Amino acid sequence: MSIEIKRLFDFPYYQLEKYNLDKALTTKYNDEWKSLSTQEYINQANAISRGLLRLGVQPNDKIAVISTNNRTEWNVCDIGILQVGAQNVPIYPTISKEDYEYVLNHSEATYCFVSDTDILEKLNQIKGNTKLKAVFTFEDISGEKNWQEVLDLGKDESNQSEVEARKDAVKPEDLATLIYTSGTTGRPKGVMLSHNNIVSNVLSSNKRVPLVYGEERGLSFLPVCHIFERMILYLYQYCGVSIYFAESIEKLSENAQEIKPHVMTAVPRLYEKIYDKIYAKGTDLTGIKKRLFFWAIDLGLEYEPYGANGWWYEKKLGIARKLIFSKWQAALGGELKLMVSGSAALQARLTRVFAAAGMPVMEGYGLTETSPVISVNDQRNGGFRVGTVGRIIDGVEVKIAEDGEILVKGPNVLMGYYKDPEKTAEVMSGDYFHTGDKGEVDADGFLKITGRTKEMFKTSGGKYVVPPLLEGELKQSRFIEQVMVVGEGEKMPAAIIQPNFEFVKEWAQRHNISLGDNADIAANPKVIARLQEEVDTCNKKFGKWEQIKKFELTPEEWSIDGGHLTPTMKMKRKIIKEIYKDLYNKIYDC
Repeated sequence: MSIEIKRLFDFPYYQLEKYNLDKALTTKYNDEWKSLSTQEYINQANAISRGLLRLGVQPNDKIAVISTNNRTEWNVCDIGILQVGAQNVPIYPTISKEDYEYVLNHSEATYCFVSDTDILEKLNQIKGNTKLKAVFTFEDISGEKNWQEVLDLGKDESNQSEVEARKDAVKPEDLATLIYTSGTTGRPKGVMLSHNNIVSNVLSSNKRVPLVYGEERGLSFLPVCHIFERMILYLYQYCGVSIYFAESIEKLSENAQEIKPHVMTAVPRLYEKIYDKIYAKGTDLTGIKKRLFFWAIDLGLEYEPYGANGWWYEKKLGIARKLIFSKWQAALGGELKLMVSGSAALQARLTRVFAAAGMPVMEGYGLTETSPVISVNDQRNGGFRVGTVGRIIDGVEVKIAEDGEILVKGPNVLMGYYKDPEKTAEVMSGDYFHTGDKGEVDADGFLKITGRTKEMFKTSGGKYVVPPLLEGELKQSRFIEQVMVVGEGEKMPAAIIQPNFEFVKEWAQRHNISLGDNADIAANPKVIARLQEEVDTCNKKFGKWEQIKKFELTPEEWSIDGGHLTPTMKMKRKIIKEIYKDLYNKIYDC
């Protein structure tokens, strides 16, 4: 009898029945890739379940998992936790110890699995203020409980029948996980997602996956504590994709060359960094090689899907792919068929140039509260359109409100915010979830994001400004790493800009400009003048009332640890404004 997927822990069993992979999950330990087969994955998950039962874990208990990087153990624990009717509470490793304490207490987590010493040290500072009974580590850490202890507790299979009974008791509509949103303001909210929320999203998203099931390799490195990558991992399991976990973003290229993945997911910032590194290498070339490189780039920036540019363009593109773009592909293993982007807007120039290079990036759209996918591009059947986030997936309904806000209805919409019915009521109108994003659906069914409802502001002259539109255009510049448009209630829009320090240094070197540290770069008149050119170029695309009249450069990089960014790399606008209040005042006090 074929397995019907109704709960998240059904995915590995479905994979066993359909594909029975030799390498279902693969992680690198001490410079060696080590794999679990589908059967071994299930065996270990069952051992974790049996061990948790012997620790006294009850249905609806909350178990936290905090890992610096994606790894086999996370997925084994995930299935093991869910099978006993408990809920997995993934926590971002990069948040503060105070936020660790808040999430652990708010969720009332009783046990916690952590990956390494860095997380453990932070956790140990607040552990005594929580209800945690024990913490288990994935890595061997002297004097600490190891996750192997839970596996060992589960070696005796005599209580497997109890595990099966617990599994049978879990219904599709039951809570599966609490995901605490990183939030750009205030305390994180605990998003309640049911098994059916995520399962339905996987099964609908599956129809947009142009892979050969049971034969592909996927590279995973986006934080699995975020619903985007987590849903992707379930999707890979459903499609029989062998999952390899990258050691880190820094080692992404190295790992890709070892693994030769066919598919990977990323956020726009990573695609920007990949592009910037390739571009920087191109600037180091000389003579005909350099001219060919930039000819290929310019060609790529004109790319349109489905041969829309005509046969002559396609002929030139074929040459560019053979001479230049093939080297780009080799840097990521040489066998990539598909890349997926989510979490933030992808620059159209990146969509074009990567597609031209034969490594198409399919941009999608969704939120934690929607499990997450609402729409996604798909190269097949005319389903790819540059500048959009694709067509709405099956089973999900999108309605555009009078003020342009995107409202979503479907089986993927959250159960609510944990212990917070008031905030839940704020985002729901009947069955429709208010995304907070503004958008439009064109005549062919493609969704385009046009801004955030809460991020639009009025200047003192009563004119509306939409910061994300300006910021998106400014970030097309290689000179600009991060930018925040300000000016609410002020006489004019302005911008606080973090330069792309690495690129600026390369530019300065090419132009024989001597630069010191980042503070020197931010104050250098020649750098400021060059950035002004970028701002002027951007301004030409906007009305006079919304053009950036002034800007200031920040002397440091914006980071998660510095408080500028959330773990998903979104700007914390209020905090950034506070950090740089001197720059803000400099703009508006004169």
